Amino acid sequence: MLDKNGIAKRIAKEIKDGFYVNLGIGIPTLVANYIPDTMDVVLQSENGLLGMGPFPIEGEEDAYTINAGKQTITMLPGSAIFDSAMSFGMIRAQKVNLTILGAMEVSENGDIASWKIPGKMVKGMGGAMDLVASAKNIIVAMQHVNKAGESKLLSKCTLPLTGVNCVKKIVTELAVMDVLPEGGFKLLERAPGVSVEEIKNATMGKLIIEGEILEMVI
Repeated sequence: MLDKNGIAKRIAKEIKDGFYVNLGIGIPTLVANYIPDTMDVVLQSENGLLGMGPFPIEGEEDAYTINAGKQTITMLPGSAIFDSAMSFGMIRAQKVNLTILGAMEVSENGDIASWKIPGKMVKGMGGAMDLVASAKNIIVAMQHVNKAGESKLLSKCTLPLTGVNCVKKIVTELAVMDVLPEGGFKLLERAPGVSVEEIKNATMGKLIIEGEILEMVI
């Protein structure tokens, strides 16, 4: 079973040289720490930054240099700062190759619920709806089950939706799955030490298992 850093490390393998990538709040922000130095990847933060680096070393934080989740970050040589209008212009014009988001729920047809739990205070949806409406490719980084042990991979989302039919791939502490165009979670890899049966028991939506499922390499 993976921890949050393990999920981020596995997702980093999905990033290709030359990509522009948006990292959402939560687990996705950790992905910045696992992109190889040999790759030319530009990380975009919707609060107005291109060229985001890994998290700063403790004691070297700059309180004025933050990502969309208000975490202190580093900036790489050649990075650029601009207003949020330009940032969302990039997103809406589909200049971002890959978006990595957290989620509360994902349905078997690729719907995502990531911004609100009814009855609980919410600061706002941020850039989530723009990202899911405009992104070419969306990978979700999430826990497979909630704190009560209930599956977050469902046949239909129960929480207010952020986007519809938009998620392409999911990485959890248990597995890597594709969301098929015709519906269903196709199991691709299982986390170290996790059995296919455990993944089946933790998945409420349609789970498609074909052939031998190999253990993921991170």
